[in-house]
Amino acid sequence: MVRLQARRTSRLLALGTAAVLVTGCGALSPAEAPAGSDTTAPPADSASGTVPPTGAAAGADSGPGTPADFADEAAEIVAGYSDEELTGAVVMATYPGTDGTVAAQLAADLHLAGVIVMGDNLPEGAGPEEVREVTAAITDSEEESLPLLVGVDEEGGPVARLDGAGPDVPPLMAHGAADDPALTEAVTEAQAHELRSLGFTLDFAPVADVTVGAADPAINVRSAGSDPERVADIVSAASTGYSTGGILSSAKHFPGHGALTTDSHEGLPVSEESIEEMADRDRVPFEAAVEAGTPTVMMGHIGLPGAEEVPATLNPEAYEALRDTLDYDGLVVTDALNMGAITPETPGDETVDAIAAGADLALMPPDTEAAVSALGAALESGELPRDRLVEAAERVVAARLWQEAAVGGDDAADASGDEAEGTDVDDATQDLADASLTVLAGECTFADAGSEGEGTSEVTVASASEEVLAVFTDAAADAGLTITDDAEVSVALDATNTGADVVIGTDAPWDLAEAAANAGDGDTVLALYDDYAAGLRAAAEYLAGDLEASGELPVEFDGVEPPDCG
Repeated sequence: MVRLQARRTSRLLALGTAAVLVTGCGALSPAEAPAGSDTTAPPADSASGTVPPTGAAAGADSGPGTPADFADEAAEIVAGYSDEELTGAVVMATYPGTDGTVAAQLAADLHLAGVIVMGDNLPEGAGPEEVREVTAAITDSEEESLPLLVGVDEEGGPVARLDGAGPDVPPLMAHGAADDPALTEAVTEAQAHELRSLGFTLDFAPVADVTVGAADPAINVRSAGSDPERVADIVSAASTGYSTGGILSSAKHFPGHGALTTDSHEGLPVSEESIEEMADRDRVPFEAAVEAGTPTVMMGHIGLPGAEEVPATLNPEAYEALRDTLDYDGLVVTDALNMGAITPETPGDETVDAIAAGADLALMPPDTEAAVSALGAALESGELPRDRLVEAAERVVAARLWQEAAVGGDDAADASGDEAEGTDVDDATQDLADASLTVLAGECTFADAGSEGEGTSEVTVASASEEVLAVFTDAAADAGLTITDDAEVSVALDATNTGADVVIGTDAPWDLAEAAANAGDGDTVLALYDDYAAGLRAAAEYLAGDLEASGELPVEFDGVEPPDCG
């Protein structure tokens, strides 16, 4: 294998000199913004070991270009690969248990591109320090000359594998309600800094699907909404934020999962429309992500007309459409190959089929050793053309080179655990929460019917889960709102309770349809889109009269006629 240790310093120095000539956050690369933002990221702060902010947070464009900028070097590296290194270079594995050294050994033995850390790879109740211990164990023992890709599925909202150890950010539907790309970019950039400080290099976000609402079981609030243009604006901004923050991201799930009524975790959803027919809706956000320079795109498990039993992840026509119709030349990763939509006859077949179809990175094959072995056998037999495997490996290596430059080299990649200097994800998320608070019934400014002024000073909580009540209690205290047993204003933190004066939904907004339809004079129904702390704080400040709701419902459904608070 070509070893780069001796050349690493000179390459990073050269990037630091050349990158000042690169401007414009639009110059990203594959999938959602991971691949590139602009110039070169500053080295780690010598005291904290973390990476100072880039882009807008630093007051100037910055970042290590895009993965495409590393194509020539990637080709040189891959040219020196053995067959064993070549087959492992296109696989990102999952692994059992909470011992990161198991993942490190698996990656070393099979020459893997990287591993993904899921919720069950973390100790129960893990905090940031425990997460860093896991990611450090994965990377500290690596023998490869390139750093491993350490992935995580941290969208925010319902898909947050790090639970309380990661940034408490909402799903994209809250971003769609705020409809402010600048806020979205600020949140994802801050989130990227925190994820990097936890030891991650790739986040499988943002979701670029356009949801149809309640009939959509898999995506729903993970989408920014049902308007393709709004979703496109949010996805483009999110991609830019991730890239500026120095982490690889991935726009998902091409060609579009939001209109499908089968969850691909459980079975194979089939689109009634061809990719060509998706031009005015599902494809729009992906085109925006490509335009923004997203470093990676995730291919979804979606059957298409004429290929109803073949997931797009295994369908060459889907990859051809992404490459030719959208003119995308970045890294394409499969959705997880251990999901219910994939049913290989023999372990490893799914990975060979995916790479042969056009994927560059096979994510989470159900049996990693079988997957790499099957790739080797297919390569030897000629079933998998060598040039296809080389092409895929080069794109993966280019992404790894980009990430190495983004963190400023080996020392910078080993974050100390301190929050990245200049990054405040809580403040950015609070701004987003304030802007996304949506009134489905009631007034844009809360007025207690029992008082002459705006707002109220005390409320009674009529119903709430124990977890949400605990967060709301803290939020109420921050807003100067007292929770008592006999207040004139009753609050339900439960969409099914339609009898309270104020109903606050902490999940999908269509769950509030009945409450909104039954709301009487003086009643209020609010949508937060998630049960995150910043959203509950925004709701408390609204009730106290200190915040005017300005969010706009980003999906349409019957029975609701929200006031115009925008």
